[in-house]
Amino acid sequence: MSTTALNPLFEIEQEYGQSIWMDNLSRDLLTSGELAKLIETRGVLGITSNPAIFEKAIVGNASYDTEIKAGIQANKSLNGIYESLIFTDIRRACDILLPVYEQTNGIDGYVSIEVPPTIAADTASTITEARRYHQEIDRPNVMIKIPGTPEGLPAAEQMISEGISINVTLLFSVASYVETAWAYIRGLETRAAKGEDISNISSVASFFLSRIDTNIDAKLDHLLKNLTDPAKAEKISALKGKIAIANAKVAYQEYKKIIATDRWLQLAAKGAHVQRLLWASTGTKDPSYSDVMYVDGLVGENTVNTLPPNTIEACADHCDPASRIEAGVDEAYRLIASLKDPDVNIDLDAVMDELLLDGIDKFVKPFDTLMKSLASKAGTLTSV
Repeated sequence: MSTTALNPLFEIEQEYGQSIWMDNLSRDLLTSGELAKLIETRGVLGITSNPAIFEKAIVGNASYDTEIKAGIQANKSLNGIYESLIFTDIRRACDILLPVYEQTNGIDGYVSIEVPPTIAADTASTITEARRYHQEIDRPNVMIKIPGTPEGLPAAEQMISEGISINVTLLFSVASYVETAWAYIRGLETRAAKGEDISNISSVASFFLSRIDTNIDAKLDHLLKNLTDPAKAEKISALKGKIAIANAKVAYQEYKKIIATDRWLQLAAKGAHVQRLLWASTGTKDPSYSDVMYVDGLVGENTVNTLPPNTIEACADHCDPASRIEAGVDEAYRLIASLKDPDVNIDLDAVMDELLLDGIDKFVKPFDTLMKSLASKAGTLTSV
């Protein structure tokens, strides 16, 4: 039996129609041949990146020094040096994944790069930067990441109308996913109305998971802290580690409703690709939970799961694939509704708003750290 036949990652893709992408990118991954190996042995069909990933990749890594020095000598700005580093890595990753893009007819094989997180609340700047990133990277399989903020969604819609593939990121609530799906549809409709091709555009809606459970579990633990009523304690404890997957299952039901509408079916008849739900933040934060709970629990057709490297290896070792995205849907709705129980009283909408702001902050801080590190390194290299 072949290695791939034994690997649950391939089973997820081939038997259940879910694509596995990796949430990681670095120069070493590209130059060592590791990415090519992961495509072959782990079925990796795409890459997602973000400012936190680039900070980890670049800070303290000497393999970027020559390029940084060349940028200094060319009188590039600090931001110009930063972009030259990340654009080079994105182009290389796109080139390695191009065969996947071609073999899947533009469904997979994408590399996502995020516009600067500092402009998340600025629609016009997001449009300008997304357009520029797409033009400068100049690869058919680059996917520009735009946060699913109220200001980001109009930018995503505009980019789709211009034929640019978009990854809408930092989605937590079902309502924000639905808004994202309709922004994609409106962008396609605008493009189709001009008689332009819509069959070569792809989009994913990145729906976050583990951060939801981390936030809600902390609130549940606070409720449990001084609780003496065993029945109430049991009711509250039963919600721990359950809300993120339930929330995702509800989102998938909304996806099914949207792709059954006449508006979508008219676009599909013109060759449009569905905007797939992408499960993000799938590394388990709580060590008491299964390290593959956000993989096993959400296997389903026409979805993507983007996994950090350690979760990819864990899944290759012990995932238990089965189509579970539509299993226990009634229970998922019940779990979400139970947050309103007077004994629980957790406002899910408020949690989602909090997570969105926190999510942007989690990208702004490493971006700032990276720019400071580049400034420091530039100073050191200049003095050598």
